[in-house]
Amino acid sequence: MSIQEFFHMGGYGFYVWSSYGLTAIVLIFNVIQSLSLQRKTLRELKNRLRRLREK
Repeated sequence: MSIQEFFHMGGYGFYVWSSYGLTAIVLIFNVIQSLSLQRKTLRELKNRLRRLREK
């Protein structure tokens, strides 16, 4: 089996590799979104604590 045959996958290579690519994009998006939400939440909590300490 050559590398070209491996990537071609018997004629289904486009569907297989595009599925892998789409899955990778979704997973990366989920990680980025989670990290962004975590940063936003921590920032809001810090602001609330700061306001409570000022009272």
